[in-house]
Amino acid sequence: MRGPYQPLTRIGHEPDAFEAFYRDHLEQVQRFIARRVDDPHLAADLTADVFVAAVDAAHTYRPERGPVIAWLYGVGRNAIAAEVRRRSRELRATRRISGQRLLDPVSLARIEERIDAERESRRLHRALAELGDDDRMLLELVALDGLSVADAARSLGVKPATARVRLHRSRARLTAILCRSGPEPAPLGALTQEVTP
Repeated sequence: MRGPYQPLTRIGHEPDAFEAFYRDHLEQVQRFIARRVDDPHLAADLTADVFVAAVDAAHTYRPERGPVIAWLYGVGRNAIAAEVRRRSRELRATRRISGQRLLDPVSLARIEERIDAERESRRLHRALAELGDDDRMLLELVALDGLSVADAARSLGVKPATARVRLHRSRARLTAILCRSGPEPAPLGALTQEVTP
């Protein structure tokens, strides 16, 4: 990372500030998206939507609440949810056409490689779907997206101590769900390992 973006609102007004912000966070946002979707065209569209939403919401970033990437994941989660709700019916018909026109073969291959690399993460996301929304979001932010418990707690608007308790309980429930469904589907790694504060 190049450092703090203060004020972050510069990304909406200064092309150089946006370009630096985009370059510094693109890979993390692409991984965030690739863990949640398996269509390369949709992944490309959603990645762009996250950065558009970040520009629009830049005035809401507060450095005292955590790092930029934690805020950006929150913006990303909201952008993804809004897009899924808004385009749920038309998405199936239009994503192939619009996505294919925007992506050159090299970009499409890179996105497909990223999606393949995150295949096991998507399998675990299906198991995570059995958890409640709040518990699932906390577990994803810490175990999959790499935020500290404190930063994830800030991103979700809860106290770090509350987050640690919820995280412990969520991991235990996830382990039980995966055991109930048969042999371990993938290495669980950080999803079921406790994090020391």
